[in-house]
Amino acid sequence: MVGLTTYLQQAQTGVWDVRASFLPAIYFEGVGLAGGISVLLPPQPADEAIADRVLDRLDGLIITGGRDVDPAAYRSRRHPATDEPSADTRTRDAFEFMLLRGALRRGIPVLGICRGAQVLNVALGGTLHQHLPDVVGHTRHQQGNAVFSTSSISTVSGTKVAGLIGPTTDAQCYHHQAIDRLGDGLIVSASDADGVIEAVEIDPAKYPHSWAIAVQWHPEERLDDLRLFAGLVGAATAYATERVSL
Repeated sequence: MVGLTTYLQQAQTGVWDVRASFLPAIYFEGVGLAGGISVLLPPQPADEAIADRVLDRLDGLIITGGRDVDPAAYRSRRHPATDEPSADTRTRDAFEFMLLRGALRRGIPVLGICRGAQVLNVALGGTLHQHLPDVVGHTRHQQGNAVFSTSSISTVSGTKVAGLIGPTTDAQCYHHQAIDRLGDGLIVSASDADGVIEAVEIDPAKYPHSWAIAVQWHPEERLDDLRLFAGLVGAATAYATERVSL
């Protein structure tokens, strides 16, 4: 049973234009194709006790893509290119931070996707580059108009990400932000030709019983390659089996 966080923002469907919690279907299709069952987790006010009750029913967690994290969460001023924070985005940030910290504490397997990688890093005290063109001098990581670019990713030998996808892969990218200073207990597991961090994971020396990786790209855009989803579902299955045996 894999929980996936969702968007919370204005959305149109048919004649309706309303605040809504939603998630593109390709996310939970990836989980299903890998053998998991998806549960959608709408952002909502929560405390540690509420997050724990949600996590009681999950074997794995995916922090999905979406709008920029509020820079106040990592003690920075907002860049003009950063999404303007709203009450809904702050609710989502807080909810995902709570779920992540609880999952890491329990050893529930975690996969972060795009924004999810940034949320994981910020939750553990890291910071973000708020606008990559200022850092790398081009806009190829996010070309705009919902057009994904293909980046060549190199993994770090010996990491979980490398074990899942091998030494290199071509990834579908759509992000104008990226990890700057690493959060406590994270290690870099992949980067691109510009030196942009494209994947991180929990340091096994600090979290020996945790399985948590996060990629800056969008594996759900390539459902002919389920290796990351399969890695999460496999880890979630092991967690569920161990929990039942206890």
